[in-house]
Amino acid sequence: MLQVEMSASVRNSSGKGPMRQLRMEGMTPAVVYGAGNEALKLQMDTKSLMAKLLKFYRHNTVVTLNIENEGSKSVKVGEVQTDPVRDTLVHVDFCEIDLEKEHSYTVPVVYEGIPKGVDLGGILEISCTKVVLRGKPLDIPDTVTIDIRGLAIGAELKCDAFPAIENVTMVTNPKTIAVTIVKPLAKAATEDAPKDKKKKK
Repeated sequence: MLQVEMSASVRNSSGKGPMRQLRMEGMTPAVVYGAGNEALKLQMDTKSLMAKLLKFYRHNTVVTLNIENEGSKSVKVGEVQTDPVRDTLVHVDFCEIDLEKEHSYTVPVVYEGIPKGVDLGGILEISCTKVVLRGKPLDIPDTVTIDIRGLAIGAELKCDAFPAIENVTMVTNPKTIAVTIVKPLAKAATEDAPKDKKKKK
């Protein structure tokens, strides 16, 4: 899983007016929730925050949030609010996480190589682009990568063929079909087959 560090300071103000002024000064209001603690109001440098969010937002990421005079917290990004017209940051929510507790995460699957069956005229059909894995945050990989170059025409690959990951359990049904190399004639016949129609009485 990706790991990044970000800096913040405690925010004492709230309300539309002060928040507007804060944004004009190049800062973005933020909040940290979770871990049974009261929500902590923060402010962060907008330019730095935006640059880092562009790199990892929508990816599984552990953020080490260094808060001035408050120490650090391990968090993940929650909701990111933006202005729909100006496309600027409005507010960011962070959720505190326990790095020693297991959680479930959706992880993208990367298929490497061109199957030999495709080289011989077969058609690659990918049915599974993501899997759900469960484990401690820092044990979860960024992606699940599998080499499919050895697949011949007519072959299929199920999720149980994915490489095992230490300390991580696959939540997705291992019998889920991930990839199939279809015979071109079989595919054409399926697409061209007439659909059954009920006879009108």
